[in-house]
Amino acid sequence: MHDIEAQAVDSPSEFVANQAKQYAANGGIDVKHPNADSVILLYVRGRKSGQIRRVPLVSVRDGEDLLIVASKGGAPNHPHWYLNLAADPRVWVREKADFSEANATELEGDERRAAWSKLVEAMAFFADYESKTDRVLPVIRLTRGDHSAASDGTEI
Repeated sequence: MHDIEAQAVDSPSEFVANQAKQYAANGGIDVKHPNADSVILLYVRGRKSGQIRRVPLVSVRDGEDLLIVASKGGAPNHPHWYLNLAADPRVWVREKADFSEANATELEGDERRAAWSKLVEAMAFFADYESKTDRVLPVIRLTRGDHSAASDGTEI
């Protein structure tokens, strides 16, 4: 077990917490989700608590990187994990048995549009989520790399 995973706190939502626990217990092999092959576990540091938070998300591969969306099902407000990631872009990603440090970058402009098209092509439900809200759904690129490569140069 990775040290970060041992520290992780799951969502207060029983449904989300159970998904994360199931994924961690079986290495992401037997995930009960319509897009099971695309599910990852994202670990972010809580912006207030400093605790490591774990959340299952769907992702789309873009070369060596992963793309994720802070959709929250089209809710009017951003998910907590996104607010935490915006405060500290140094994250950890578990993709099946592979666990790595990563740096998160919110995409904008043409880069966001291209990534959004790729995400919607892979998972059409994102377009439905977008239609439910007035907010722009943040698209995040997760780039594998140690945290010392983070834009502010701070190490954890």
